[in-house]
Amino acid sequence: MSTYEKDFFIHTDQNVWNYSLFTDEEVRNFQAGTNYHIYQLFGNHTIEVNGTEGVYFAVWAPYATTVSVIGRFNDWDKVSHQLVVRKDGSGIWEGFIPHIEKGTLYKYFIVNPKNEQLEKSDPLANYWEPRPSTNTITWDLNYKWKDGKWMNKRAKYNSLKSPYSLYEVHLGSWMRPDKNNETAYNSYQQMIELLVPYVKKMGFTHVELMPVMEFPFDGSWGYQGLGYFAPTSRFGTPQDFMALVDAFHQEDIGVILDWVPSHFPGDDYGLYNFDGSHVYEYEDLRKGFHPDWNSFIFNYGRGEVRSFLISSARFWCDVFHADGLRVDAVSSIIKLDYSRDEGEWEPNKFGGSGNIEAIQFVKDLNEMLFRDFPDIQTIAEESTDWPGVSRPLYNEGLGFGMKWMMGWMHDTLDYFEIDPIDRKYEQNKFTFSMMYFYDENFMLPLSHDEVVHGKSPMLYKMPGDEWKKFANLRLLYTYMFTHPGGKLLFMGNEFASTSEWNYKSELPWELLQYEPHQGMQNCVKDLNALLRSYPAMHEEQFSPDGFEWIDLEHRDESVMVYMRKTARSPKDDILVVLNMTPVVRWNWSIQVTGKGNWKEIFNGDLAEYHGTGDIYNPKIKTNVEDKEHEMYSIEVHLPPLAGIVLVRQ
Repeated sequence: MSTYEKDFFIHTDQNVWNYSLFTDEEVRNFQAGTNYHIYQLFGNHTIEVNGTEGVYFAVWAPYATTVSVIGRFNDWDKVSHQLVVRKDGSGIWEGFIPHIEKGTLYKYFIVNPKNEQLEKSDPLANYWEPRPSTNTITWDLNYKWKDGKWMNKRAKYNSLKSPYSLYEVHLGSWMRPDKNNETAYNSYQQMIELLVPYVKKMGFTHVELMPVMEFPFDGSWGYQGLGYFAPTSRFGTPQDFMALVDAFHQEDIGVILDWVPSHFPGDDYGLYNFDGSHVYEYEDLRKGFHPDWNSFIFNYGRGEVRSFLISSARFWCDVFHADGLRVDAVSSIIKLDYSRDEGEWEPNKFGGSGNIEAIQFVKDLNEMLFRDFPDIQTIAEESTDWPGVSRPLYNEGLGFGMKWMMGWMHDTLDYFEIDPIDRKYEQNKFTFSMMYFYDENFMLPLSHDEVVHGKSPMLYKMPGDEWKKFANLRLLYTYMFTHPGGKLLFMGNEFASTSEWNYKSELPWELLQYEPHQGMQNCVKDLNALLRSYPAMHEEQFSPDGFEWIDLEHRDESVMVYMRKTARSPKDDILVVLNMTPVVRWNWSIQVTGKGNWKEIFNGDLAEYHGTGDIYNPKIKTNVEDKEHEMYSIEVHLPPLAGIVLVRQ
């Protein structure tokens, strides 16, 4: 509990005492879009005023004529506890209600000049009553963190020179306590016992949680959220979620949160039409309504909305120790014509399709995050060729740390879906990613979007019989993990789920009783270990100095060779050889520069991966081609539909 000491006058004979946490400067900054800690001011705060304990409430409702707090504490009386509007024209209603306790259900009852009567959940509440109820709850965020070691060293783990391997998780369906009950979930506390050790065992550097910000409809997967300052109560209290983040950190695993500042649903108790006017959304539906998602778009031109959203981003990094945010649907934020036909959008003042105020919002967002939390990352899901998404603001970029490489994902899946006999005709599709890789700091995503809506699970995207499907998928993962950039793998992909992801049921963990699925899991685990253990796999992952094509001249055989490099020494470089056909290549010759004997450190055809286990390289022969210029050749055996990774001894 906090005690606030201010010079104020309290009407102690009223149900609501006239009290404020705001200074005039904080109000001005809120209106200007530069108050990034409004979670310390709005919402509900348990405090002590003149020796009396109670709760301070504050809400922004500029069109309202009266705002009351209704709840169980006053039998939902709509007039007994009216807040006071500030006289500065800010539209902020506030007041202190004595003797309210933590855990009290409440809403705001709002009346406007049209005499519309609205009951709204608190946009700044930190805890919501579990759905289908829609009340918000008075709560505190007191928690004793134990992740000090992680917080002091996480700059190393979040650096662009560090291994970055994300395990994307939907908490509601990763694993369930009752397979026959689609509304039964493991709690945050249970996830500490189940999910944390699993991610640790698999070797992922980070977990990315699909949106945990409170949302009403399970089927939205969290992407239609309303509680921008509250972890969903489906799995427990805010402190329970803090404990989950804490547990990941204590195992040296970073936590990235999926965050959706692009749109919100039109539920009548939520942000839409909040006080009977367009408070949070654009009034012009050409900008304010999203046709794809049947939801409403934030008004990025309004200072109060920018303060709301950027404060939300800051909130998760500040209060919940998030190690970064993956920002959803950036294209829909910055482009006026996103998913709109001609005539359905209006150009900006320069005649272009960029939403100028939204672009500035994104820049302000990244500027604040990297200023206040320099050891985190921001990752953009941006699906167009908008330039400079992950470039610094001083270089005319949007300021994100990384961007999803959607082109790589589409080209790679297209390539691997081809029958191996025809891959020689499509090699350009495989190699094209390196033509534009250095335009951005790219993350390679194989996300939830690729295993839903009839797209089939990853395994069944692969051609051939069962053995070839598994071999192709191991080969795809080998390529992904040895390609420069960050990595993201959706849950279930790591053991080759045989069904599309369904949020109503848990992953098919029973598959792990079968050798092929065990083998896939072992393969991904070892690829994570490879990524983390060898500097050449990550230190120069966003630099042209970190990658070199060695052999692309064997198109007919579909064998491709490249080098992953460090700035340290050529002795630390890693050679990757991919055999894209089911034909074994014995004594395959590869030209290399630099003296040294080579050792095989990864083979995607091992028996423990459900490979043949027959083709490997216990000893690699090296031949001198041009001693003066240090040109050598090595001879290796290439297993079918598999990659091998070599390092100099």
